[in-house]
Amino acid sequence: MIGLDTNVIVRYLVQDDPRQSLLATEFIEQSLSIEQTGFISLVTLAEVVWVLGECYGATKARIVQIVDSLLVTKQVTVEHASAVHRAIRVYRSSGADFGDALILQVCMAEGCNKVVTFDRKADKVEGFEILR
Repeated sequence: MIGLDTNVIVRYLVQDDPRQSLLATEFIEQSLSIEQTGFISLVTLAEVVWVLGECYGATKARIVQIVDSLLVTKQVTVEHASAVHRAIRVYRSSGADFGDALILQVCMAEGCNKVVTFDRKADKVEGFEILR
């Protein structure tokens, strides 16, 4: 397995820098395989989603499509993939941002019964509770 950093994934997805995008594309398409997967950590995935939304204006639908694609690509291993699947469902159907949905699902996978927050948008998602 080979770890993939946020910037490599973003360059591959958005193709906005001729040199780096070419290098990222060649690496991902020629070096990764089912036997030698690229590893995407939760931190990297959260950064990718943030960068795509904030810097490139990607819509929620596009972000969901990208994360879903990463989850089913056999040449990629996503950390806590089952929690990411659940987080994508929460993100798609609620006002929570992806980071909050991911935090919730990882905490639940680790046995938490709730996540306390000051975030009023997250509080509308079952599993979050406003800390008062």
